[in-house]
Amino acid sequence: MPWPEPMTPVRMRRVAVVVPRAALRDALVRIAEAGCVELDHAEDAAPGPAALRLRRLRGRAGPAAPETGDTAVLAVAAPDLDRLEQRDGVGLLAGEAQLEERAGSAVRRGEVAALAGWCPAAEVPGVAGRLAAAGGALVPLPTPRGTDPPTLLRQAGRVSFTPLVTTYGTPRYVDLDPSWPAGLAYVAMFGIMFGDVGHGALLLLAAMALRLGRPRRLVPLRRLWPFLAGAGLASMLAGAAYGEFFGPTGLLPVLWLAPLESPARLLTAAVVLGAGLLALAHAAGAVNRVREDGWATGLYAASGCAGLLFYLGLAPAAAGLVLDAWVPVVAGAALSATGLALLASGLFRATAGGGAGVAETAVRLFDVVVRAGTNTLSFARLAAFGLTHAALADLVWRGTTALAGRGVGGVAGAVVLFTVGTAVSLGLEALVAGVQALRLAFYELFSRLFETEGRPFRPWHVPAAQRAEALLRR
Repeated sequence: MPWPEPMTPVRMRRVAVVVPRAALRDALVRIAEAGCVELDHAEDAAPGPAALRLRRLRGRAGPAAPETGDTAVLAVAAPDLDRLEQRDGVGLLAGEAQLEERAGSAVRRGEVAALAGWCPAAEVPGVAGRLAAAGGALVPLPTPRGTDPPTLLRQAGRVSFTPLVTTYGTPRYVDLDPSWPAGLAYVAMFGIMFGDVGHGALLLLAAMALRLGRPRRLVPLRRLWPFLAGAGLASMLAGAAYGEFFGPTGLLPVLWLAPLESPARLLTAAVVLGAGLLALAHAAGAVNRVREDGWATGLYAASGCAGLLFYLGLAPAAAGLVLDAWVPVVAGAALSATGLALLASGLFRATAGGGAGVAETAVRLFDVVVRAGTNTLSFARLAAFGLTHAALADLVWRGTTALAGRGVGGVAGAVVLFTVGTAVSLGLEALVAGVQALRLAFYELFSRLFETEGRPFRPWHVPAAQRAEALLRR
């Protein structure tokens, strides 16, 4: 059964652009303007006439000249390259250089030219229509054996968590896209460490300002507003559970626990949450291993089915030990032993065999067992930094209330202390919580999801300059 679209990368099609040789330029301009086709081309090919002129022009302009990718535009009709160089037409020369590079990779047979590339399946009809207007065609091709299509993660409307995944790396085309689950896990972990309704509300306001492009110098970070908004909302929910509103002000009831009064419960909850997230990461990793290399590899991999069985068996075994119930202990131990046996078989088959192979397998099995424990306990930092945040907020509030009872001067000092203390704790703790949540997502979760990196989809996109001739006449 196919996976839901939000859990998989955008479906790609291998395509061939077939046009009359006389219409090759027109077809390439249309493809560049559409911006949804990645054409195969030789990046180390000898520079063409436009590229040589562009180099000379940039050499005269000095090192401060703008980069080609930032300024490139394409003329609809072939321009006079000498005039472009004389008129400092950097953008048009840059576009022509890119067009030369693609055109030089075309295969020509008689009066026909062809280029191969990749295109999102949903965009194929639109691109085919554009090429038909130039007398060409977009022909679907079978995917070459041993070749992975490029990966394009889905942008789910205005709210997207794909930057969290792409910062770590590019998943393979056959892998699951964990953007939404990973994004939700990230903001949940942040909220546990930064649980305060007042502080979370400030983060939410900051996210709205970033979404609106304020302040302007932070516009390049605008795409990160969903993380900030999600972190603020999660912090407000956790703060409501803790009864924290700019610290333990008593304005909110404690719905679950007060961190400073119940650190052991918070620690237990953090580790249990971490174990659940690790189990989900193991499950997704097992799916990825099977999709990448089939059941033969996915069954025996540490980040595949074997590792999943081993880790799932630890939960009932641990619960049975705590509850003094031997049935779940035996069942969990049997499940974990099965997983370790499968893993040992896969590890041994990857060695040269003999005594050295047995020793290597034993060491790697020991590493898997130790890492399972340390990775789970690593989530205790959620409780540790949650306690730190609560303690800092409590310190600021105690100092504020102590000063407020000392007359007018004390009230003024209390306002200053509360404002400065809140700003410091907000900035410091938000940075720490953000970094720690990112560390847990990368090293504990993504390391189980991904083993090898894919190739990002890089469509060729250059806007067309409809009035290039007017530019040259100036």
